[in-house]
Amino acid sequence: MWLKNITLLNFKNYGDAAISFSDTVNVFTGNNGSGKTNMLDAIHYLCLCKSYFNPIDGQQIKTGEDIFMIQGDFNRNLKNEKISCGVKRNQKKQFKRNKKEYDKLADHIGLFPVVMVSPYDVNLIMEGSEERRKFIDNVISQTDSHYLDQLIAYNRVLANRNALLKQIALTKRYDATLLQILDEQLINAGKKIFAIRKAFMNEFIPLFNEYYSYLTDNKETVELSYLSQLNETPFDELLQKSVEKDRVLERTTTGVHKDELAFIISGMALKKFGSQGQQKSFLIALKLAQYAYLAKNKGFKPLLLLDDIFDKLDDSRVQKLMQMVSHHDFGQIFITDTGIERVKSIFKKIEVDVTLFEVENGHIKHA
Repeated sequence: MWLKNITLLNFKNYGDAAISFSDTVNVFTGNNGSGKTNMLDAIHYLCLCKSYFNPIDGQQIKTGEDIFMIQGDFNRNLKNEKISCGVKRNQKKQFKRNKKEYDKLADHIGLFPVVMVSPYDVNLIMEGSEERRKFIDNVISQTDSHYLDQLIAYNRVLANRNALLKQIALTKRYDATLLQILDEQLINAGKKIFAIRKAFMNEFIPLFNEYYSYLTDNKETVELSYLSQLNETPFDELLQKSVEKDRVLERTTTGVHKDELAFIISGMALKKFGSQGQQKSFLIALKLAQYAYLAKNKGFKPLLLLDDIFDKLDDSRVQKLMQMVSHHDFGQIFITDTGIERVKSIFKKIEVDVTLFEVENGHIKHA
């Protein structure tokens, strides 16, 4: 699969832009704030119906305008696929495949898999467990359309259970029957989510270990592990044991919404003891493992978007990374960097041809 071209209208800092891509390595160069990352985000939009950075669609519209549009032509399984997205202020987003609008956006997820690597990913390390659960859910959702349905069902029941707990606290009336019904619904969806996440992590962790070892020449010991209360205790027992605590706190304290990923380096928490370079290597290994997992489970190669990844990586890691992603295991790649000469030098060393674009104040051209 590869993206042949893209057209933007009033997307972020782009007024009107149209560009065709190489099916291998495409590099956008320019100063910070010029619009390089916005181009990657537009590609992400076409693949996953949303921005990588900002969940509010209306905020992607260029200042002073009322609508943005993104359109792209993909070659997927040797067929041309035209994908378009349009957002008007205060109106529902329109998303079309071959000029036909989707009944629900979830039907698009996974058809055009993509992996984004960005400085923003440091949130996976520095922020709370919700960010890490989102990472797991994003990868699985691109390979399992039913998983998203289970997540939606679970979160709906969880919200209802929490509302009931608040109502019980407020009225002092304990509705054991309704609580039991909600518990059964929560257990049903929660068990399925846990089983899928566990199977995913069993396949994902070896891929992560392989890429981290490659990037660091086996010089560092890291560990990625999946932490879940359901690893130790069946979900129904967890809910029974925590019912009094839940009533006091007025929220559900056990379940897959508490799942977590542990990032460990040399036996210690990556967040506290990893250097910036080590953290970046860890994140890149996570994303490359995501890429490998998607490629294996989809049967074709996703798009790979690498935003400003040369920063905080030493030259040897940069060269190893580019050497790896530019060869046969990977498909079409989009990269941003501030230095055109640095890009030319890196790819000259590894003898890989690249297509270069210069971006300046929302205008893009071939370099």
